[in-house]
Amino acid sequence: MTDPHAAPYPEPFFTPDPHVAARSRMADFAGWAARHHGVEGAHDPTDYQALYRWSATDLEGFWEAVWAYFAIDATTEYERVLAEETMPGARWFPGATLNYVHHALRHVPPDAPAITALDETGAGYEITGRQLRAQVASVAASLRDLGVGQGDRVVGYLPNTPHAVIAFLATASLGAVWSVCGQDYAPKAAADRFAQLEPTVLITADGYLFNGTTHDRRAASLELADALPTLKATVLVDHLGLAWPETRHAGLRIPWEDAATRTEYLTVTPVPFGHPLWIVFSSGTTGVPKGIVHGHGGVLLEHLKILGLHCDLGAGDRLLWYTTTHWMMWNLVVSTLLTGATTCTYDGSPAPRARPDILWELAARHKVTVFGTSPQYLLAMAKLGVEPTVHDLSAIRVIGSTGSALPASAYPWVRDHVAAGIQLASTSGGTDVVSGFAGSAPTTPVWAGELSAPNLGVALAAYDGAGRPVVDQVGELVVTRPMPSMPLYFWNDPDGSRYRDAYFAAYPGVWRHGDWITLTSHGSVIVHGRSDATLNRNGVRLGSADIHDIVERLPEITEALVIGAEEPDGGYWMPLFVVLADGAGLDDALRDRIRDAIRVGASPRHVPDEILAVPAIPHTKTGKKLEVPVKRLLQGAPAEQVLNPAAVDAPELVPYFARLGAERRTRSTRHA
Repeated sequence: MTDPHAAPYPEPFFTPDPHVAARSRMADFAGWAARHHGVEGAHDPTDYQALYRWSATDLEGFWEAVWAYFAIDATTEYERVLAEETMPGARWFPGATLNYVHHALRHVPPDAPAITALDETGAGYEITGRQLRAQVASVAASLRDLGVGQGDRVVGYLPNTPHAVIAFLATASLGAVWSVCGQDYAPKAAADRFAQLEPTVLITADGYLFNGTTHDRRAASLELADALPTLKATVLVDHLGLAWPETRHAGLRIPWEDAATRTEYLTVTPVPFGHPLWIVFSSGTTGVPKGIVHGHGGVLLEHLKILGLHCDLGAGDRLLWYTTTHWMMWNLVVSTLLTGATTCTYDGSPAPRARPDILWELAARHKVTVFGTSPQYLLAMAKLGVEPTVHDLSAIRVIGSTGSALPASAYPWVRDHVAAGIQLASTSGGTDVVSGFAGSAPTTPVWAGELSAPNLGVALAAYDGAGRPVVDQVGELVVTRPMPSMPLYFWNDPDGSRYRDAYFAAYPGVWRHGDWITLTSHGSVIVHGRSDATLNRNGVRLGSADIHDIVERLPEITEALVIGAEEPDGGYWMPLFVVLADGAGLDDALRDRIRDAIRVGASPRHVPDEILAVPAIPHTKTGKKLEVPVKRLLQGAPAEQVLNPAAVDAPELVPYFARLGAERRTRSTRHA
């Protein structure tokens, strides 16, 4: 029985100052929508829940309002906002032609910094709006001279520096399609992604910085170029000042300085609303990574909504969000330009050994207003004893956190060691929609360990096992109505079957994302972790298949299984289980060989936390590794709720992995 005297929900950890909330762009938009669309709650523009209900109910009215509020400058106007509301296959703004790049550059002040380039040494430089436009125009002309046109693919093997931003904008201005990954990926791992696209041009750097080390990627860059037979040219970026070797190489080799210093006038190619803008890749958990294609118009509207309204960004603001170029947060970092705010790129470790507080130092020096990171970073800062308050962080009004669920324990640390008045905005989204499903806004309270609310325009629900929406219960994260930034399609998926299977197989016509969530009765969202097998370390999604492929090549290993398990304290445990060949023993020397092979063959982020020998790996009867069931067993889920032993090729392994998880939890409790 419910206690009638009990509070309806716990007290918020943070409540926005009503005067600050009333001055936010979210409140301004709410008032504008009330005047133009008669939105419920017009009497209070800081009533986020009223605005959200309208946005998720009247999709056409809401996205029409976003279009008008941000004054989208289309070459030809749309016929209707949502011509066909189906998933997949929704048709947004048919008839409209526009270009993302025009909107990315039109609000950046010519003499103010558009990009601030930073790295882990503390060094930095600025690129003004005028300089950015000039460099984009130059690189676009260079690409055009190489034959790049509408629909062609240009790929980048680049760290998070302005070169990547400029190359993307130049590509998209032509109506060509962009894709990028970081240089910590081995050439083969990058080629697994890029070769699918049959790119015309590769843009690559000589290396990157990480944790006090300069990583020379010249040989890796040229190896990647040789693995892409469709290339007409490779543009070589001099980031670290390393001389490029004079060796045989496929196609033309063009220095970045030659491509980016021409005097040209920028013209952008108008394209249909649903024309491909970029291709981001899935983590490759079950095989070759999937190329997820997003469109100009959908990204434009979604990113204006999430950055302009939810993050309250505008002219004079600065965003610094730690990311790599192959994480979808990089795409959002670039889209900061849409709002007229300054975006910061950062090359290096988020917490290098020599200067673990470097990001806070840079945030203070450059008056960052929105600081973005991951739960693992905030937890690491606490464990390292870092005191951000030694820096003047008074400009920061929001700390965004994404990549995984932010535990409640992190909230007091931010209040006590950063600033009491900063809003800690935990968010959840995905590469798949290159946006967010739930998060915070300047007008929402924050409950520790929870996301404040579903994002505007996202018809979010939690489904139980029978496909029924539930509140205050754990369920599958689903989206019941389309979003403009849902994928146009998957690359090399002509009949759309892979796309449908990825999101719509469980609930036809409803997007299933693969997260466990609770929608609370007070309007917030609690994320419990992945319901699929994707690894998610430090906010960067990784593919288990990349690791299995490398480890299983070693003669001492017959089979491998890597698992990423979220832990109750907010930690993340990524063990690698290996089955040894006859006569092999798992000693320190073999563990080092395994780690080195993964580090070289995939990336340092793929290196597991622990390597354990096991008698066998469990499979389905058809031979598929049971990644999700093993993960859940390790987390302590009862075996009978995880899988049917009759469906396992070696049922005796079920209690074995359950025991390993119990032993891990016992050790963690003892050391807590």
